[in-house]
Amino acid sequence: MSTTQSLKIAQKSATNDNSSTTVSPATMQLKCRTVENYLVVWVDANIDLNNSDCQHVLAQLRGVVYQVSTCTTAAECTQLLNDNKAETTFVISSGALGQHLLPDIDSLSKLNAVYVFCSSKQFHEEWIKNWKKIKGLYTSIESICDELTHAIKECNQDNISVRIISMNETDCNRKINQLEPTFMYSQIFEEILLQMKIGDQAMKDLITFRLKEYLGNTSEIKNINEFQNTYRPENAIWWYTRECFTYKLLNGALRTLNGDIMIRMGFFLCDVHR
Repeated sequence: MSTTQSLKIAQKSATNDNSSTTVSPATMQLKCRTVENYLVVWVDANIDLNNSDCQHVLAQLRGVVYQVSTCTTAAECTQLLNDNKAETTFVISSGALGQHLLPDIDSLSKLNAVYVFCSSKQFHEEWIKNWKKIKGLYTSIESICDELTHAIKECNQDNISVRIISMNETDCNRKINQLEPTFMYSQIFEEILLQMKIGDQAMKDLITFRLKEYLGNTSEIKNINEFQNTYRPENAIWWYTRECFTYKLLNGALRTLNGDIMIRMGFFLCDVHR
């Protein structure tokens, strides 16, 4: 199946799941937040979404993370970050706006990193030293995407934690033999999934679901097509360790105990387990 065919299928499915409902791009983006809990904000006074260079930047960024928002003022970016419900946020700022933006956002707990995107590094080398969240100066979007990919991978690894015993040092009467409820839920859910009988329809449902979620992201749609055409149970670990939707989807679901996503990926989870 070609990328063009996949896009058509996704568009048709997105608008026809309910004959009386049209799914907007904004709704698509909101739905994907159940999978990818990361938000990238690109802030630059010169952003023009009709400009081919801007479109290229957005395409590159969406190859790394689905949620990308644009702002043209420091105030707009600050408001967006304060309202943001995503777990982790990354900001790409022009040098000019960055100087006004950092004092208001550097202390935000959900802000992981700031990348200053500029045409000339020499004008910004001094002021960026004052802010711990700034990772550096970059003159190409490709170099930022490389850094962003690495940062997200580290976040995924840091966010995977299992607590077996509830630890509350202020509770003198706590019971050591009490298991953490989320741990028990995850174990029970895993057992249920591993005992489920999963047919060929499971793969088709997952593909349709992912095409809708990543509508417009040609990079991930290409990966989804490859998964559909070449996936075999014996290659499950290879697909799980690959930097694409399988890794993001399953890790996000396991981290947040998202039952809907885990059921959709039940066949894949079982193959990884085996």
